[in-house]
Amino acid sequence: MVERSSVFDMIGPVMIGPSSSHTAGVVRIARVAIRLLGDKPKNALVTFYNSFARTYQGHGSDRAVVAGLLDYKTDDKRIKNSLEYAPKAALNYQFRSVANASLFHPNTIRLLLESDQAKVDVVGESLGGGVINISEVNGYSANFSARLHTLIITATDKKGTIAFISNVLTQDDCNIATMTVSRKGKHDSACHIIEMDSGLKDITLEYLRSLDWVDNIIYIPDIDL
Repeated sequence: MVERSSVFDMIGPVMIGPSSSHTAGVVRIARVAIRLLGDKPKNALVTFYNSFARTYQGHGSDRAVVAGLLDYKTDDKRIKNSLEYAPKAALNYQFRSVANASLFHPNTIRLLLESDQAKVDVVGESLGGGVINISEVNGYSANFSARLHTLIITATDKKGTIAFISNVLTQDDCNIATMTVSRKGKHDSACHIIEMDSGLKDITLEYLRSLDWVDNIIYIPDIDL
């Protein structure tokens, strides 16, 4: 697959510094994570890996991740004081660091989030210039950027599932940019991560949720994360 660079990749986002990879990227990973949770987090266990583990305090990644969990954008001036705002938002957080995790990207963060109704386990990578990759969701391989409309379907692994989902999206006039499918085992649970160039209608989401072999659906529109 050929990777293409954009002006955004070269100059980075409008952001509160000091580093796009250690602050803006971290904010965006956390903002994606709360959308995957589908609720405001009450408890967060944050693990910084490799370069992040060694520099997260000095480069402000601790403040950035809490800001993202509070849903602040990358240019929000409150990022610098986000640790002070967390108690007011009833957000409890804990930081851990793992300095030598050879299987992970140098700038990797794991977020274990809980609300009253849900839990989620998200692994994200900050690639520089504010660009991110969500590499895992609840133990499934994911690999999406959150820069396109993203649909995440957890469902029973059945024959013809990929073709069926693709056809439903086609009926909604959606062009699929990428699709990643990860499963626990044959005929077990599978996770479909689909990035699309355009958004989905509510009726399409309702139809997919109504299917008896679909366990869960998360939809993240193309919004300014």
